[in-house]
Amino acid sequence: MTDTDTPMIEASAEVAPTARIGARTRIWHQAQVTGDVRIGADCVLGKGVYVSSAAQIGDRVKIQNGCGVFGAVLEDGVMLAPGVYLLEDPAPRAVAANGQLKGWQDWRREPVTVRHGATIGANAVVAPGVTVGRYAMVAIAAAVHRDVPEHGLVAGNPARQVGRVCQCGHRLDDNLACPTCDLRYQQQPHGLSRK
Repeated sequence: MTDTDTPMIEASAEVAPTARIGARTRIWHQAQVTGDVRIGADCVLGKGVYVSSAAQIGDRVKIQNGCGVFGAVLEDGVMLAPGVYLLEDPAPRAVAANGQLKGWQDWRREPVTVRHGATIGANAVVAPGVTVGRYAMVAIAAAVHRDVPEHGLVAGNPARQVGRVCQCGHRLDDNLACPTCDLRYQQQPHGLSRK
């Protein structure tokens, strides 16, 4: 790795020495990254981001201030707006049935998966085990309890699909065309594909 490829880790950030951080990634103030995490190249982790539980983050991912990423898989080009939480334990409790404080071995992991190019809006929460499809968009403050299809636009609590979005991020019209970049899509069994 050349000097220009070296990740930038701000002095107040806490990054475990065993965490794998990709080239040119920037980790800002008071972010915390645990030792079992992998982060790709050209990523940005904002102030106060917490990434743990063997999370895997692809290339060119932007995680803005105050996000919590617990064991999630984020593919390339994903964006998490400020205050997003990706959860992994479907039955969280502080103590076990015997009354003892739970330890790491007591947690059941069902990580979130966010596919290529998807965006999660500010202060949204994604429940354990949910998959957010390629180029999907989750609206601000949504509570996502079930999978989001490719190019799906979901909003509300609980989140419901309210439309489709283009690869550029703008809402598609009823003919699955983007009024902003003129890309056109067609419905396929697996989701949308470009015409």
